[in-house]
Amino acid sequence: MKEIPVYLFTGFLEAGKTKFIQESMEDPRVNNGDRTLILLCEEGMEEYDPSAFASQNVWIETVENEEDLEPQALQGLLDAHKCVRVIVEYNGMWMLDTLFRQMPQNWVIAQEYLFCDAGTFVSYNANMRQFVYDKLKTCELVVFNRCRDDIDRMELHKIVRAATRRADIAYEKPDGTVEYDEIEDPLPFDLEAPVVDIADRDYALFYSDLSDDFRKYNGKTLHYKGMVVKSPKLPDDTFIFGRQIMTCCANDIQFTGLAASWPQAATLAKGEWVTLTAKVNVKWHKAYGKKGPVLTVTHLEHVEKPEEPVATFY
Repeated sequence: MKEIPVYLFTGFLEAGKTKFIQESMEDPRVNNGDRTLILLCEEGMEEYDPSAFASQNVWIETVENEEDLEPQALQGLLDAHKCVRVIVEYNGMWMLDTLFRQMPQNWVIAQEYLFCDAGTFVSYNANMRQFVYDKLKTCELVVFNRCRDDIDRMELHKIVRAATRRADIAYEKPDGTVEYDEIEDPLPFDLEAPVVDIADRDYALFYSDLSDDFRKYNGKTLHYKGMVVKSPKLPDDTFIFGRQIMTCCANDIQFTGLAASWPQAATLAKGEWVTLTAKVNVKWHKAYGKKGPVLTVTHLEHVEKPEEPVATFY
């Protein structure tokens, strides 16, 4: 079955999504005649002007409710217009997992951009952190529109980086000029040290960075505190070592951890806290069902449960 590329644009009302898509459809390099379906999941002040599109092989369909995102219905809209690609202007108050779960099997996210009003973004993050994080976690580019010179870019940068270290960040000024974020994000621990010491407060950043590119940790020796999780499906010398992370609110707390190998693992109790020193080896492991970072423990100490057992992004 042929894959259908999906170009996903997220953000809240009046963030600039419609304007960007309109301008893209007016560009013959983008709107080159390929039959295109635009799924409009929220209606703001701006409306599309199809008469200005470079090609008229574009069809706009409105999705009124989040529950209307259903595979057969979405595929039906695509088939009705014989389209070969999809543009989604997504509703900022709908969770992205709904779309990802309900897309037809052959629909594949080709690009994902988040548009934000630089003047209101901090307020949105403070009051609707769950929705903001949801849009940040998988995007490739964050565009801050209406970014005046008096807006604190560092504050915007930190909010983005707390959710993702992969996304590029662009600041569009009121005059239309664009500047890209060049703020460096050094890790709060020395990855070149003989033993990489990861403080309690840095666990969430460590795990996020490792998840982005676990291969750069191959061969490194780590030292940090975590909780033991046991499973009867794993070998006697194996346990899962990690911590719970809260990304935006209490509802999204989840345990994150790595497979750890230690000859005396059977003596450990589920839920106890330890500090370990371990070497990372990237290899296939039953705990992952694929290649991943496996900790080979060289030293382990039993410790008290920390005052803040749930890790956060500061």
